[in-house]
Amino acid sequence: MEETIAGAQDTQTAGHIPQQRGESLLETAVRYAEERHWDVFPGTWLEAVDGRQRCSCGDASCPAPGAHPARPDWATQATGGATGVRRMWQKQPAAAILLPTGRTFDALSVPESAGFLALARMERMELTLGPVTLTPDRRMQFFVLPGATAKVPELVRKLGWSPASLDLMPLGEGAYVAAPPTRFGSRGAVQWARRPTPANRWLPDAEELISPLAYACGRDR
Repeated sequence: MEETIAGAQDTQTAGHIPQQRGESLLETAVRYAEERHWDVFPGTWLEAVDGRQRCSCGDASCPAPGAHPARPDWATQATGGATGVRRMWQKQPAAAILLPTGRTFDALSVPESAGFLALARMERMELTLGPVTLTPDRRMQFFVLPGATAKVPELVRKLGWSPASLDLMPLGEGAYVAAPPTRFGSRGAVQWARRPTPANRWLPDAEELISPLAYACGRDR
Protein backbone atom coordinates (compact mmCIF):
# COMPACT_ATOMS: atom_id res chain seq x y z
CA MET A 1 0.00 0.00 0.00
CA GLU A 2 1.05 3.58 -0.60
CA GLU A 3 2.49 5.61 2.26
CA THR A 4 0.29 8.00 4.21
CA ILE A 5 1.46 10.56 6.69
CA ALA A 6 1.21 9.44 10.28
CA GLY A 7 -0.21 12.72 11.54
CA ALA A 8 -0.50 16.42 10.97
CA GLN A 9 3.15 17.06 11.76
CA ASP A 10 4.58 14.25 9.60
CA THR A 11 5.45 15.53 6.13
CA GLN A 12 6.41 12.74 3.76
CA THR A 13 8.12 15.00 1.25
CA ALA A 14 10.20 12.41 -0.56
CA GLY A 15 8.78 11.44 -3.90
CA HIS A 16 5.94 13.95 -4.01
CA ILE A 17 4.53 14.82 -7.39
CA PRO A 18 5.41 17.60 -7.77
CA GLN A 19 8.72 17.85 -5.91
CA GLN A 20 7.95 21.03 -4.00
CA ARG A 21 11.11 21.51 -1.94
CA GLY A 22 13.03 24.39 -3.49
CA GLU A 23 10.40 24.97 -6.16
CA SER A 24 8.46 28.17 -6.62
CA LEU A 25 4.68 28.22 -6.46
CA LEU A 26 4.74 28.88 -10.21
CA GLU A 27 6.74 25.71 -10.87
CA THR A 28 4.49 23.68 -8.60
CA ALA A 29 1.32 24.99 -10.25
CA VAL A 30 2.75 24.15 -13.69
CA ARG A 31 3.51 20.61 -12.54
CA TYR A 32 -0.07 20.11 -11.37
CA ALA A 33 -1.32 21.22 -14.78
CA GLU A 34 1.21 19.27 -16.84
CA GLU A 35 1.59 16.07 -14.82
CA ARG A 36 -1.92 15.66 -13.37
CA HIS A 37 -3.92 17.60 -15.98
CA TRP A 38 -5.60 19.56 -13.18
CA ASP A 39 -6.98 23.03 -13.75
CA VAL A 40 -5.40 25.55 -11.37
CA PHE A 41 -5.95 29.20 -10.54
CA PRO A 42 -4.16 31.71 -8.29
CA GLY A 43 -5.70 32.77 -5.01
CA THR A 44 -4.83 35.40 -2.46
CA TRP A 45 -1.36 35.67 -0.92
CA LEU A 46 0.25 36.69 2.34
CA GLU A 47 1.61 40.18 2.95
CA ALA A 48 3.68 41.48 5.86
CA VAL A 49 1.73 44.14 7.78
CA ASP A 50 3.21 45.53 11.02
CA GLY A 51 5.42 42.48 11.35
CA ARG A 52 2.52 40.05 10.88
CA GLN A 53 1.36 38.09 7.86
CA ARG A 54 -2.01 39.25 6.61
CA CYS A 55 -4.15 38.08 3.71
CA SER A 56 -3.96 40.19 0.57
CA CYS A 57 -7.77 40.50 0.67
CA GLY A 58 -7.33 43.11 3.42
CA ASP A 59 -9.60 41.41 5.98
CA ALA A 60 -7.70 41.27 9.28
CA SER A 61 -9.96 38.41 10.44
CA CYS A 62 -9.81 36.43 7.17
CA PRO A 63 -10.66 32.78 7.99
CA ALA A 64 -8.30 31.42 5.32
CA PRO A 65 -5.50 34.00 5.00
CA GLY A 66 -3.60 33.59 1.75
CA ALA A 67 -5.65 30.56 0.70
CA HIS A 68 -8.88 31.63 -1.00
CA PRO A 69 -9.90 33.08 -4.38
CA ALA A 70 -8.75 36.62 -5.02
CA ARG A 71 -11.65 37.55 -7.32
CA PRO A 72 -15.30 36.53 -7.77
CA ASP A 73 -14.81 35.23 -11.32
CA TRP A 74 -12.14 32.74 -10.22
CA ALA A 75 -13.83 29.88 -12.08
CA THR A 76 -13.15 31.56 -15.41
CA GLN A 77 -9.48 31.99 -14.50
CA ALA A 78 -8.82 28.29 -13.93
CA THR A 79 -6.73 26.67 -16.63
CA GLY A 80 -4.83 23.48 -17.29
CA GLY A 81 -2.53 25.12 -19.81
CA ALA A 82 1.08 25.63 -18.72
CA THR A 83 1.39 28.92 -20.62
CA GLY A 84 -1.65 30.38 -18.87
CA VAL A 85 -0.45 29.12 -15.50
CA ARG A 86 2.95 30.74 -15.94
CA ARG A 87 1.37 34.02 -16.99
CA MET A 88 -0.87 34.17 -13.89
CA TRP A 89 1.84 33.34 -11.34
CA GLN A 90 4.35 35.67 -12.96
CA LYS A 91 1.91 38.47 -12.11
CA GLN A 92 1.76 37.39 -8.45
CA PRO A 93 4.42 34.77 -7.56
CA ALA A 94 3.17 34.38 -3.96
CA ALA A 95 -0.42 33.52 -4.89
CA ALA A 96 -2.01 30.41 -3.41
CA ILE A 97 -2.48 27.39 -5.66
CA LEU A 98 -6.17 26.56 -5.82
CA LEU A 99 -7.80 23.67 -7.70
CA PRO A 100 -11.44 23.90 -8.84
CA THR A 101 -13.54 20.83 -8.08
CA GLY A 102 -16.25 19.52 -10.39
CA ARG A 103 -13.89 19.29 -13.38
CA THR A 104 -11.26 16.54 -13.36
CA PHE A 105 -12.14 15.58 -9.79
CA ASP A 106 -14.52 16.20 -6.89
CA ALA A 107 -13.44 16.03 -3.25
CA LEU A 108 -14.96 14.60 -0.09
CA SER A 109 -14.07 16.87 2.84
CA VAL A 110 -14.06 15.48 6.40
CA PRO A 111 -12.49 16.43 9.75
CA GLU A 112 -8.85 15.41 10.14
CA SER A 113 -9.57 12.93 12.94
CA ALA A 114 -12.23 11.15 10.88
CA GLY A 115 -10.01 11.26 7.81
CA PHE A 116 -7.13 9.41 9.44
CA LEU A 117 -9.53 6.84 10.91
CA ALA A 118 -11.05 6.31 7.46
CA LEU A 119 -7.62 6.07 5.81
CA ALA A 120 -6.58 3.29 8.17
CA ARG A 121 -9.78 1.39 7.45
CA MET A 122 -9.47 1.91 3.69
CA GLU A 123 -5.95 0.50 3.70
CA ARG A 124 -7.12 -2.59 5.59
CA MET A 125 -9.88 -2.97 2.97
CA GLU A 126 -7.24 -2.47 0.22
CA LEU A 127 -9.36 0.18 -1.47
CA THR A 128 -7.97 2.15 -4.39
CA LEU A 129 -7.43 5.74 -3.28
CA GLY A 130 -6.68 8.98 -5.06
CA PRO A 131 -4.70 11.88 -3.61
CA VAL A 132 -5.76 13.24 -0.21
CA THR A 133 -4.92 16.69 1.16
CA LEU A 134 -4.55 17.73 4.80
CA THR A 135 -5.13 21.40 5.58
CA PRO A 136 -4.01 23.53 8.54
CA ASP A 137 -7.67 24.03 9.52
CA ARG A 138 -7.74 20.28 10.26
CA ARG A 139 -9.72 19.08 7.24
CA MET A 140 -8.91 16.29 4.81
CA GLN A 141 -10.08 16.18 1.18
CA PHE A 142 -10.30 12.84 -0.61
CA PHE A 143 -10.11 13.24 -4.40
CA VAL A 144 -12.77 11.24 -6.26
CA LEU A 145 -14.34 11.17 -9.70
CA PRO A 146 -16.58 14.12 -10.63
CA GLY A 147 -20.25 13.74 -9.80
CA ALA A 148 -19.86 13.09 -6.07
CA THR A 149 -21.98 16.07 -5.03
CA ALA A 150 -25.09 14.56 -6.59
CA LYS A 151 -24.44 11.05 -5.23
CA VAL A 152 -23.28 11.53 -1.66
CA PRO A 153 -26.55 12.49 0.10
CA GLU A 154 -28.37 9.37 -1.11
CA LEU A 155 -25.35 7.15 -0.49
CA VAL A 156 -25.20 8.40 3.11
CA ARG A 157 -28.93 7.77 3.58
CA LYS A 158 -28.55 4.20 2.33
CA LEU A 159 -25.96 3.66 5.07
CA GLY A 160 -28.51 4.74 7.67
CA TRP A 161 -27.26 8.28 8.31
CA SER A 162 -28.86 11.65 7.79
CA PRO A 163 -26.55 13.74 5.56
CA ALA A 164 -27.00 16.69 7.93
CA SER A 165 -25.78 14.60 10.87
CA LEU A 166 -22.31 13.96 9.42
CA ASP A 167 -19.50 16.44 8.82
CA LEU A 168 -18.91 15.00 5.34
CA MET A 169 -19.02 17.61 2.60
CA PRO A 170 -18.78 16.82 -1.11
CA LEU A 171 -17.04 19.55 -3.10
CA GLY A 172 -18.02 19.75 -6.74
CA GLU A 173 -18.81 22.39 -9.34
CA GLY A 174 -18.39 25.90 -7.94
CA ALA A 175 -16.03 24.85 -5.14
CA TYR A 176 -12.27 24.43 -4.85
CA VAL A 177 -9.49 22.98 -2.71
CA ALA A 178 -6.17 24.53 -1.74
CA ALA A 179 -3.21 22.53 -3.03
CA PRO A 180 0.16 21.96 -1.33
CA PRO A 181 2.24 23.96 -0.52
CA THR A 182 -0.33 26.77 -0.12
CA ARG A 183 -0.09 28.37 3.32
CA PHE A 184 -2.97 29.35 5.63
CA GLY A 185 -1.34 32.37 7.27
CA SER A 186 0.71 31.41 10.32
CA ARG A 187 -1.17 28.13 10.73
CA GLY A 188 1.02 26.26 8.27
CA ALA A 189 0.84 24.78 4.80
CA VAL A 190 -1.46 22.33 3.08
CA GLN A 191 0.14 18.86 2.92
CA TRP A 192 -0.50 15.64 1.09
CA ALA A 193 -1.89 12.92 3.36
CA ARG A 194 -1.66 10.71 0.26
CA ARG A 195 0.56 12.15 -2.41
CA PRO A 196 -0.23 12.12 -6.13
CA THR A 197 1.59 9.28 -7.89
CA PRO A 198 1.28 7.56 -11.27
CA ALA A 199 -0.48 4.72 -9.44
CA ASN A 200 -3.37 6.88 -8.26
CA ARG A 201 -3.93 8.86 -11.43
CA TRP A 202 -7.22 6.98 -11.87
CA LEU A 203 -9.56 8.18 -9.14
CA PRO A 204 -12.10 6.14 -7.19
CA ASP A 205 -15.82 6.81 -7.36
CA ALA A 206 -17.38 8.40 -4.27
CA GLU A 207 -19.43 5.25 -3.78
CA GLU A 208 -16.23 3.25 -3.15
CA LEU A 209 -15.15 5.46 -0.24
CA ILE A 210 -18.42 6.57 1.29
CA SER A 211 -18.85 3.68 3.75
CA PRO A 212 -15.54 4.09 5.64
CA LEU A 213 -15.82 7.88 5.49
CA ALA A 214 -19.38 7.93 6.84
CA TYR A 215 -18.46 5.41 9.54
CA ALA A 216 -15.46 7.53 10.61
CA CYS A 217 -17.49 10.75 10.62
CA GLY A 218 -20.17 9.02 12.70
CA ARG A 219 -17.55 7.93 15.23
CA ASP A 220 -16.13 11.47 15.23
CA ARG A 221 -19.38 13.24 16.16
